[in-house]
Amino acid sequence: MRIVDCLTNAHNLALVALAALICVLGSWITVSLLKRVRSTRSGTRAAWAFLGAVAGGATVWCTHFVAMIAYEPGIQVTYEPGLTGLSLFVAICGCGAAFLTASLRFNGSALVGGALFGLTVAGMHFIGMAAFAVDAVIQWSSAYVAVAVAGSLLFGAASFKAEKLSTTARGSGLAVLLMVLGIVILHFTAMSAMTILPFAPVEGALTGDDARQAIAIGVAGVGLLVLGAGAASYVLDTQSRGQAEARLQHLIEGGVDGMAVERNGVIVGANTALLNMIGVERQALIGQSLSVWAEDVMRLSDGDMVQSSLTTAGDEVLPVELAAKRDHASEGEVMIYAVRDLRARQAQERRIAHLARNDSLTGLPNRASFLERLNRQTTTLKSGETLALFSLDLDRFKEVNDLYGHAVGDQLLCHISDHLRAALKDGEFVARQGGDEFVAMASVASREEALAVAERLRAAVVQPVTIDHADLSCGASIGVSLWPEDAEQLSSLINNADLAMYRAKGSLTVDICFYEADMDQAVRARRRVTQALREALDNERFELHYQVQASVQTGKATGYEVLLRWKDEDGRYVPPSDFIPVAEETGLILPIGEWVLRQACKQAAAWAESHKIAVNLSPIQLSHVDLPGLVQQILKETGLDASRLELEITETAMISDMERTTHVLRQLKALGVTIAMDDFGTGYSSLSTLRAFPFDKIKLDRSFMTELDGDEPQSQAIIRAVLTIGESLSIPVLAEGVETAEQLAFLRAQGCNEVQGYLLGRPQPEADALTNGAAQIATPLSGGDQSAEARAAA
Repeated sequence: MRIVDCLTNAHNLALVALAALICVLGSWITVSLLKRVRSTRSGTRAAWAFLGAVAGGATVWCTHFVAMIAYEPGIQVTYEPGLTGLSLFVAICGCGAAFLTASLRFNGSALVGGALFGLTVAGMHFIGMAAFAVDAVIQWSSAYVAVAVAGSLLFGAASFKAEKLSTTARGSGLAVLLMVLGIVILHFTAMSAMTILPFAPVEGALTGDDARQAIAIGVAGVGLLVLGAGAASYVLDTQSRGQAEARLQHLIEGGVDGMAVERNGVIVGANTALLNMIGVERQALIGQSLSVWAEDVMRLSDGDMVQSSLTTAGDEVLPVELAAKRDHASEGEVMIYAVRDLRARQAQERRIAHLARNDSLTGLPNRASFLERLNRQTTTLKSGETLALFSLDLDRFKEVNDLYGHAVGDQLLCHISDHLRAALKDGEFVARQGGDEFVAMASVASREEALAVAERLRAAVVQPVTIDHADLSCGASIGVSLWPEDAEQLSSLINNADLAMYRAKGSLTVDICFYEADMDQAVRARRRVTQALREALDNERFELHYQVQASVQTGKATGYEVLLRWKDEDGRYVPPSDFIPVAEETGLILPIGEWVLRQACKQAAAWAESHKIAVNLSPIQLSHVDLPGLVQQILKETGLDASRLELEITETAMISDMERTTHVLRQLKALGVTIAMDDFGTGYSSLSTLRAFPFDKIKLDRSFMTELDGDEPQSQAIIRAVLTIGESLSIPVLAEGVETAEQLAFLRAQGCNEVQGYLLGRPQPEADALTNGAAQIATPLSGGDQSAEARAAA
């Protein structure tokens, strides 16, 4: 009641209201500046602390002296100027110290700084009261003074603590309220502690209205200074920070990853990507810490990046990658967090890992998985068990691709893969090697059990499939090799299964073959021939032999057929039938054929007589992408006239791709090169081939000459027919394999144009062929009644 009586009866309530207004406005500015001091960097903290000290100290001082002006003790009041100024100085310095203390980084800094603020308020008040002079004796109540000081300390500490914990406007309002209460309670409680006993006036002090006017002007000036400086600094700071936050928000909004900006441990900005990731509205996220949603945030420092998890609003746990970066351009403890959703990347990594171990088309394990499984299974095989390796190749699959297209072929492969997968039993394994080749393995107890597994796999492959209203099926050729019975190395085991599969593929009666040791012999021989061919090509161990061709009517040489010969290391000539097929299968026929063509043209270009040369082309050479360009280049390099070069092809080579082959042959003819059909009569469709392309010569196969010696009427009739066809189409015919005078006489009688064979001369090296050719031609072509001795000599 003493405090209430002091407030209502001893004070001008209008001026008390003015003091309260100054206190509220000043406290609001003081709390705002305190927050700025706490959040700023050390470089500018002193400047903001100075503004806060001026604002806080002036607020306390103005509140006190406006309330003192409102105090009406009933006697004349005077104020000592020195102590009055000292009280303002103490208020400003004390507030500055309190601000700096509260901004330090240690536990309880806010409480210590708040208590120091409360002590400053109390010190300012009692120094100001020391400047209060009346013509009386002043007595103080110790209890009231203690309560006033304690209240100031308590509410000051509470105010600073509330400001530190505040993240919203409501929290800041509480800090302002506690600061106002601390100042008001101190002032009016301390005023109630004072009892005035009238006495004589104080000399040398301002008195009466003069004192009131001076104090009012001073208080008003300080108040305006404080409010103006505080309001201006607050507005400028708010505008600057607003612009910075808007700029930062604009920057983070453009990020693909989720981003959050934390100031002093709470989120002040977040982009849409993060909101969508968590599944909350922006206002629900602002003011919280990112650690509420994502793990490991608290242990991140500037520049760190970790993989963690994020819990969404729907309690879904997402794998994320967290990165932290301190914003050194902003004041305060500002951290920018990037949150990357790893679901897509982890799914892609899983897909890459799956593709690394599985076939992309069928989903079956690939060769890498097969080799890993094979190595593991052979090392863990129990005693007495056998591992059966199955090499599967689809039959007639190329026909499906050719007839229905590769898309249908891919669908068929997928269906066959599903059937194989469904046919497996526990412990069995199947993988796709590539194309239409598969491999499987299973632990078996005997060959009979391995055969049963192979038959089960074959039944899965041949099962009909309906695709695009077409019933499709493939056969299967399966080779089986057993570990450790058939091999000591895994590579040998795989190779042996392939050998067995190739034998099954070449067989007309069986689809499943087990590996046998004699299969290796043919493979080894083939490999030896292949390696020897490469060495012969590199070291130019090949030779060209020439066999003369002559006109039946005139007996003159019309040209020479170029034949390839090869001596092995023992000096023995290897038959062409032994190495030409190997060269064609391995692709070596291309460089060998180019060497033959270049060497033949080079040698022929140096001959004194302009005889024509005939060079055989393999079907593989015909499929070369730029055979005409190669021929043109060789002719240009060697200087051989194109009309002297004749290229021989078989009709079998044309049938494989009639349209493309005729296109290539037309390009060759455009160069001036002549084209001859070799081995005519042994192909599949000779007449249609002649109709498809205008050949320059037909070479009758040597097999018809052999049958002439037995007076075979069929052979004679075929020869007459071929010669008639050639005459009708105006295509010269050359008969190969002429070895007897009787054969030559028959051909002359039937109108054959040219001949070639042992009767004229065997293939010889270049020099021998050119020097001996004329002598060998003269005798056999002069007549048909030579003696047996003469024929033998020829």
